Amino acid sequence: MRSLFSLFAIRAVACLAMASGAAAQTWPSRPVTMVLPFPAGSGLEVTARIVADRLGAALGQPVIVDPRPGANGAIAASLVARAAPDGHTIFMTTNSTHSAAPGLVKNLPYDPIRDFTPLARIGNLPFLLVVNPKLPVTNFAELVAYAKANPGKLNYGSTNATGLVGMKTIARMTGVDMVHVPYKATPQALSDLISGEIQTMLVDIASGSAQMKAGTVRALAVTTKERSALLPDLPGTREAGLPDFGVNSWNGVFGPAGMPAPVAERLHAELRKIAENPEIRARLATIGFDAFSGTREEFAAFVQDELVQWTKWIRDAGIEPE
Repeated sequence: MRSLFSLFAIRAVACLAMASGAAAQTWPSRPVTMVLPFPAGSGLEVTARIVADRLGAALGQPVIVDPRPGANGAIAASLVARAAPDGHTIFMTTNSTHSAAPGLVKNLPYDPIRDFTPLARIGNLPFLLVVNPKLPVTNFAELVAYAKANPGKLNYGSTNATGLVGMKTIARMTGVDMVHVPYKATPQALSDLISGEIQTMLVDIASGSAQMKAGTVRALAVTTKERSALLPDLPGTREAGLPDFGVNSWNGVFGPAGMPAPVAERLHAELRKIAENPEIRARLATIGFDAFSGTREEFAAFVQDELVQWTKWIRDAGIEPE
């Protein structure tokens, strides 16, 4: 009986291996959908379209970029978590859905670790601290002084977790009182910043650099601790006066949990080639994206660590989940 059981077990493993191999050989059999948690016009969408174009060429099937904004990214994340794990639905996302949402959203309808297959890190999307140019401040210290002299009179906008948690943390560390104004999309927030409806915000370089260069907003610093090679003339938070603060928006690609290993490895290999391609890196740098990658294991460990870090930031900032 033991021999018979062992034989059945060996055959079952062999069948699973054959099925996995067959799936990899026939994949992709149709276009691949790359779901995004943010709307059209976001910095993430610009990056996604560049990556999707190259990935589609490598796979021999189109990669369709599908923005599904709403509920702090939970709509898009849930869609991917429930999708068939066959490699035809993937998720390009940021720290918003996988680092911050568990601390910001009650009864989150997905688990950022258990429900996804980490495929590849794509890079970082650094943020800028920007103000309306009519505000009488030219650096971070002056902004803090002005806010303290005018408690409750400055409004700041946010369109994602980085903008919200970052500004809440800055306010807590500096002891300033500012009013939060939430937005659904970055373009509307920037428009209101330019018109003076709000006075400051954190915005990704991809979305804010054009306005900065045009003079319609004034950039005071990048949100990384050190200066960014993308905008070397701006101080980092350490130099600006916040030595213990530094926040960055990371970008990566996931699939649903349970993807066949050969499919996941193929996607990882192609995405990593794209992120490390000098031509693509240079192209992404022009829109404010710092592209790089690593192994799947490194990416999975990074996501775990970031979840712990963002949960602490949210708790320390006194943000209650909604």
